[in-house]
Amino acid sequence: MILTSLLSIQMAVAAPVESKMASIEKAITTELKKLDASIPIETIKLSPMDGVYMVTLKGGHVLYTSANGKYLLRGDMLEVRGNGVVNLSEEVRNKANADLLKSLKVEDMIVFSPKGETKAVVYAFTDVDCGYCRKLHQEVAAMNDYGIELRYLAFPRGGERAPAYDKMVDAWCAADRKKAMTDLKTGKTIPAIEDATKKKVCQDIVESQQQLGMAMGVNGTPAMVLEDGQLIPGYRPADDLANMLKLSK
Repeated sequence: MILTSLLSIQMAVAAPVESKMASIEKAITTELKKLDASIPIETIKLSPMDGVYMVTLKGGHVLYTSANGKYLLRGDMLEVRGNGVVNLSEEVRNKANADLLKSLKVEDMIVFSPKGETKAVVYAFTDVDCGYCRKLHQEVAAMNDYGIELRYLAFPRGGERAPAYDKMVDAWCAADRKKAMTDLKTGKTIPAIEDATKKKVCQDIVESQQQLGMAMGVNGTPAMVLEDGQLIPGYRPADDLANMLKLSK
């Protein structure tokens, strides 16, 4: 009897709380849909800041709002922990990015692996005509020496109309993708793919990887992503990358 009574009390308390949250979610969703009917809302929950709700969108994008959805905040939420500051919004984005990476197939990437033990994996969105992407490619051997496996993802700036697009489709269709990537990044030409069926498969891979990059917040190349989802925009030499990953030769 006592146990039954306690359970009844817990359920009675939980019901109003759940009902209130459902009402808040509805209000926030309604207001955001007024701004953009196709806004890709994934979750709405109370943030660590009293009265402020965190709305997570597809791809890990985050915004903050009042309970009635009338007031919006753009930017990152920071939390003071000890003597430092933690970016809570970045933690959400990183988790979303890490989840997106899990959806990828290794066979759809161009992978440069170390000869010995793989100690870390780094994903790099790249454009073969990008100067700093070519500079990053010169660091691949040094990355491998640290035990870093580099997995290239296609991100032709300018999309299908960019000159790099067709080159990258040809690279992804090449019998030796690694050689094709290296040739393109050293200014050489590679054979164009003539098989229409195979070309379509490679086009789909290139386009889907670019869409993935945009969903993860990539807006330029090179852009690297660590296994935990942390996005590192721009060029970084192998030594700096290894230092971030706490690796040594």
